[in-house]
Amino acid sequence: MNQPALSVVVPVFNERDNVTPLVNEITAALRGQIGFEIVYVDDNSKDDSLQVLQALKATNPELRVLHHVSQSGQSTAVRTGVKAARAPWIATLDGDGQNDPADIPKLLAARAKADAQVRLFAGWRVNRQDSGSKRWASKWANAIRARMLRDDTPDTGCGIKLFERAAFLDLPYFDHMHRYLPALMQRAGWKTVSVPVNHRHRTAGVSKYNNLGRALVGIRDLRGVAWLITRSKRTAVEEV
Repeated sequence: MNQPALSVVVPVFNERDNVTPLVNEITAALRGQIGFEIVYVDDNSKDDSLQVLQALKATNPELRVLHHVSQSGQSTAVRTGVKAARAPWIATLDGDGQNDPADIPKLLAARAKADAQVRLFAGWRVNRQDSGSKRWASKWANAIRARMLRDDTPDTGCGIKLFERAAFLDLPYFDHMHRYLPALMQRAGWKTVSVPVNHRHRTAGVSKYNNLGRALVGIRDLRGVAWLITRSKRTAVEEV
């Protein structure tokens, strides 16, 4: 198999009804456009998500499936997928189907026009399709994050992103790091760009997060990322 130009990494936990539609949408968006692979990481689902994924491999040659033997969380699942990926650039999607795979070509188009120092293109949900309480909590969290980290990013919680694999693997790893990728990339000396993307209602399954739990963890994480930024002496390096 030829090395793909893009690896689409999708972490999943108990999303059996969203797996097949999302895989079909990814292939529809990318076949004939770019050489790609799809790397699903099953985070030890308790439903039959893993079995559904294994069955899909028969009709989707681009699909690879990894399985955590114990539940480890979204950040770890993303990192597992990125480490296993064979392409130099990674696109990520949440496994709940709320991100639109049709936006991946939009991110690739933004990369084609961007400065070479931009190593992260972050999705920005301009018309977010979540409950009112979830949108309010996200707006509140984004405002605090922006004030503390000054990452000039309106929406760090959006699951659809495009980034360079090597730059990502050079970042400090910790649980929930996927929520702070713009700040971490900027800390490493790279530029980031936010790209407006589509956002959809969840049509199957249930959310794995609640507002209170996310807020309590987020306060601790924010303090940690802010500390990392103040202690940074790193800069991006390019060969000339």
